[in-house]
Amino acid sequence: MSDKIKTYREFYAFYLKEHQNKMSRILHFVGTFLVFIVLGIGIYCGWTWQFIFVPITGYFFAWIGHAFFEKNKPATFKYPFWSLISDFKLFFEILIGKQNFDPNK
Repeated sequence: MSDKIKTYREFYAFYLKEHQNKMSRILHFVGTFLVFIVLGIGIYCGWTWQFIFVPITGYFFAWIGHAFFEKNKPATFKYPFWSLISDFKLFFEILIGKQNFDPNK
């Protein structure tokens, strides 16, 4: 990632290369799913204090995936906004079948 990525299209291609491990993708998916659950419960119950758990929940699972399965540094540190968008994009692409948990399938 020495060259500066200039477009989101370039970034997403890089993002997918950094997420080649099946277990890492599963952990990212679970973390993103739990983000929606925490948000939903917080909104429904009016617990604004609960929103502190949104980034903690999402990043916890994702960073476990990077540390133990991908063995790489999350792109969040260099491209935080595009990385966040890509987490949600991959989540929905897995839901609709455009991507798989196992990227080799």
